[in-house]
Amino acid sequence: MASAVPAATGRELSNPPSDGITNLRFSNHSDHLLVSSWDKSVRLYDASANVLRGEFMHAGPVLDCCFHDDSSGFSAAADNTVRRLFFSSNKEDILGRHDAPVRCVEYSYAAGQLITGSWDKTLKCWDPRGASGQERTLVGTYPQPERVYSLSLVGHRLVVATAGRHVNIYDLRNMSQPEQKRESSLKYQTRCVRCYPNGTGYALSSVEGRVAMEFFDLSEASQAKKYAFKCHRKSEAGRDIVYPVNAIAFHPIYGTFATGGCDGYVNVWDGNNKKRLYQYSKYPTSVAALSFSRDGRLLAVASSYTFEEGPKSNEPDAIFVRSVNEIEVKPKPKVYPNPPA
Repeated sequence: MASAVPAATGRELSNPPSDGITNLRFSNHSDHLLVSSWDKSVRLYDASANVLRGEFMHAGPVLDCCFHDDSSGFSAAADNTVRRLFFSSNKEDILGRHDAPVRCVEYSYAAGQLITGSWDKTLKCWDPRGASGQERTLVGTYPQPERVYSLSLVGHRLVVATAGRHVNIYDLRNMSQPEQKRESSLKYQTRCVRCYPNGTGYALSSVEGRVAMEFFDLSEASQAKKYAFKCHRKSEAGRDIVYPVNAIAFHPIYGTFATGGCDGYVNVWDGNNKKRLYQYSKYPTSVAALSFSRDGRLLAVASSYTFEEGPKSNEPDAIFVRSVNEIEVKPKPKVYPNPPA
């Protein structure tokens, strides 16, 4: 099939959102891709077939979305609502509300609950199996030190990153208080947090071209492994130009990860060996979001200006789906100068 887009960036999906892309996520069960946008929509694509399968319009910009299963999903909107989306009927209902825009939404398969984080400085847990109506579906409301910017789950563990560089770590089985309260080890505002697939820690990115690799275990040996690194920067006329790191996505098979920045680049990293494995060709504008498919064979990239330089003419918002080559994501074996005796 001929494509007008150079293969270097991947295949561009048709019918993209008409305004900034806030997130995109692959399903855990198929190559379906859910995309939220400032254009007040959530779109469902079949990424392999390049077909738009459904579209849900909201009353305000949609700041996040996630799958429940292949027949339904959830959205977090700037009109303070949390919505449930039914793909086959193209219908939706309001699961509940916050007191300010809802920034993040995550579904926990381990707990059977939906977790939302808002600029109202709270986290809420919902049971989507409950009858509709906020009082019947709301499991609990948990105050946070500041506005919630990013959430990530692995197993029963939940990591919450807020304004003011706070990081709260919870066990979903006991939400009465955080298991750990931390401060980001990066000096600047947090942009994204994502847990390691093996459940041992999380990566956290900032607006100042850095990523911190953190571990849950508080033992001295585990904490000695943590580190941070610079990325998404360039030198121009002897001056460092630093870009926000908007997105982190872990490869589901190899545990390596991709980062996307306002420099338009996607880099792939081997966190264990502290090496960059790959850099993809530059995208037309900022990389706003990233997601690997469930088998790691596809990478979805949102090329979408994130207004880090204020209003200016920008490239159209686009979603690229690229086939992932093993060489780009597989850790390289360590080479020792002399084989051990």
